Amino acid sequence: MLIRPATRADLPAVATVVTAAIEALQQGYLDPQQIESSRAIMGVDTRLIDDGTYFVVETTDRTLAGCGGWSRRATVYGGDHSTGRDDKLLDPATEPARIRAMYTDPAYARRGVGRLVLSRCEEAARAEGFTSLELVATLAGEPLYTAAGFTPVHRFTDATGGAPVPLIKMRKPLEP
Repeated sequence: MLIRPATRADLPAVATVVTAAIEALQQGYLDPQQIESSRAIMGVDTRLIDDGTYFVVETTDRTLAGCGGWSRRATVYGGDHSTGRDDKLLDPATEPARIRAMYTDPAYARRGVGRLVLSRCEEAARAEGFTSLELVATLAGEPLYTAAGFTPVHRFTDATGGAPVPLIKMRKPLEP
């Protein structure tokens, strides 16, 4: 698989992966109302694409297997449609970079797509002087992030879309 920075031209394919991931990969963790509610709090933040911190993973035949990124901005999670976004730049010396908008096409789940994106994000954040990472995980994403060295720091729910969706704020120190 190949990883590269996303462009706005990738948005239609990314939207397809986001929809498929929310619908299929949340099953077994959330009920149908929570899955539907997830659409209000999940999605791609195009600021990440514009900042050059969002990546797509493609197979050799250019099929989009997954996507995800990191941010040097204060917004912790959510897409373009989400409320409470904050474009303030973070201080790498005192604040963690954010891992954002990680989605894998269900056909490529558990094949290393998420780990590849996380690795690229860690390298980029470290290169900009960040010493830690923070993310907000879904219940379905928690096992990947735990295996990648993230630890839970706060469990909460977001009911923006109606049904409360359980989420986990997680952190990871970056090795120098």
